[in-house]
Amino acid sequence: MANPYPAPPAGRSAPKWARKRFVIPGVGLAFFIGLAAGLGDDGSTTTKAAAKEARPTATVTATATKTIKPKPAPTVTKTVKATKTVKVTVTPRPQPAAGSDDTGSGSGSGSSDTGSSTAYYGNCTEARAAGAAPIHRGQPGYGGHLDRDGDGVGCDT
Repeated sequence: MANPYPAPPAGRSAPKWARKRFVIPGVGLAFFIGLAAGLGDDGSTTTKAAAKEARPTATVTATATKTIKPKPAPTVTKTVKATKTVKVTVTPRPQPAAGSDDTGSGSGSGSSDTGSSTAYYGNCTEARAAGAAPIHRGQPGYGGHLDRDGDGVGCDT
């Protein structure tokens, strides 16, 4: 049987595609061998040479400044106790006649029952200072503003 392919020309030793088939893998193999050799070097020769040479060293020093605010002086609180003497003149009401029903405990609301007394206390402190506390409904000086709970006894606590 005869060779179906013509013989290569005498000027070339191998076709162009055949040269690429050997050259490219060879270059790749050389690349990987060089890469492996470069990774295997730990650089100890340059480190030892650098250690032998005397070099100046640089030292960095950082200084931090902190501003401390002084604590304010404590505030002096002075407590002053004031004592006030209240003199109240209490005039007793005349007792009603035996047949009348003017006891002051009528059937009214009771919260503003001041009666016809001449004594008046603005608050329980004044009533206590006068020695009149506790004040019952119907007594001179009783007022609804002195009876917080509405039970008929003013300044009871």
